[in-house]
Amino acid sequence: MALRLEWSQEALEDIESIATYIEKDSSVYAKSVVSAFFAKADILRDFTELGRKIPELNDINIREIFVYSYRLIYKINEDTILFVAVVHGKRLLENHEKSITKTL
Repeated sequence: MALRLEWSQEALEDIESIATYIEKDSSVYAKSVVSAFFAKADILRDFTELGRKIPELNDINIREIFVYSYRLIYKINEDTILFVAVVHGKRLLENHEKSITKTL
């Protein structure tokens, strides 16, 4: 059974910020990256455990999948997948842990 997708305000703001940054160089590439986030999210609807367990967190239901160089972080609930943050792969997750756990 496919799960319903939900996006936290923080995750949507992360995507908007990424798009704004990329758009300075290429609006076409910015649109492509944003589309990739939502396409990957849609795949998770049927394959919830496709992403890996986040190494920094000790919860099997909080996972991540990479989209280009970004970590799309999500939580698997009983009937939904909640996307909580999008973080660049080179950034430390500890800087975002408070906002992630607040959203959960």
